[in-house]
Amino acid sequence: MTALEQYERLEAEGLWRPAADAQRREVLVSFGSASLVIADRNDVALAHWSLPALTRLNPGKRPALYAPGGEAAETLEIADATMVDAVETVRRALAREGPQRGRIRLVAGLGVALLIGLLGWFWLPGALVNHTVGVVPDEQRVRISRALMAEVTALTGPACTSPRGLSVLGVLSRDLLGARRIAVVLPDGVPGAVMLPDGTVLLDRALVEDHDGPEILAAYLVREAVRRTADDPLARMLRDAGTGPTLRLFTSGQLPDRTLRGWAAKLLRAPQDPVPAEDFLARLAEAGVPSTPYARAIDPAGTATAALIAADPMAGQRAPSLMSDADWVALQQICAD
Repeated sequence: MTALEQYERLEAEGLWRPAADAQRREVLVSFGSASLVIADRNDVALAHWSLPALTRLNPGKRPALYAPGGEAAETLEIADATMVDAVETVRRALAREGPQRGRIRLVAGLGVALLIGLLGWFWLPGALVNHTVGVVPDEQRVRISRALMAEVTALTGPACTSPRGLSVLGVLSRDLLGARRIAVVLPDGVPGAVMLPDGTVLLDRALVEDHDGPEILAAYLVREAVRRTADDPLARMLRDAGTGPTLRLFTSGQLPDRTLRGWAAKLLRAPQDPVPAEDFLARLAEAGVPSTPYARAIDPAGTATAALIAADPMAGQRAPSLMSDADWVALQQICAD
């Protein structure tokens, strides 16, 4: 049994500060597959922090104070002695495993890279991307996504963190993206919705502020879930980065800073390719989300999105309520604080 498996059912209370100027809020802290999960009282995930990147800000002192990285503005205070001891045990275990895993990955990676090289340069890029995506662990996806998030917010401004809005968005994200998946509203610059390699969805604030109801926002979330199934977001990033950065990730577990900066900028300016319409409509039907509001938001005239309007899974029937009016108002004010 690994250190992480030993504590997989452990849960404790904590005080989470999502930003330097934000108020602390009471949360529940537990261990995910490769992360420390921060959730509200309804078990809605608000954030997940990569365990290998977790930093203790006050070593040896209690309550323990943690951050998701050395320069992160977020903090988490944990007073529960059992949870603090568990976190420290897992951190020490990961620190011991890191060098050994790195050496194994390096040797294996160089061997596989040599074999792939012998099979031909024209075959290499796609095969290397697919293989790398298949072996990158979840905690590495979290680290990559956090680094991308830092690059993105340097361009857009910090994420919106109204506590009530975060709670409502967390419930909607869980329903449409799956457990432990989160969505983040950014104040500027996001072309609708984009997904990071760990499944976090970045949203334009206009999706919550400029519409009368949550249907368009919900459709965007469903669209990104479909996109993730059809084409892994890490694979898209690596295809854009090229062979060099992909090989570096495969052999060392790291991506060049310029690759992260370049992809962050591209996420904010490149238009999103459409997802398979049949899959999109099927997922909308499953979630009880109409397609017409989304189609009209994309093209008010409905010319380019006529197929989505004609095949609206909720046409002729009353769609289930995605949230209460009060919750929608709270979500619309997520960037107010």
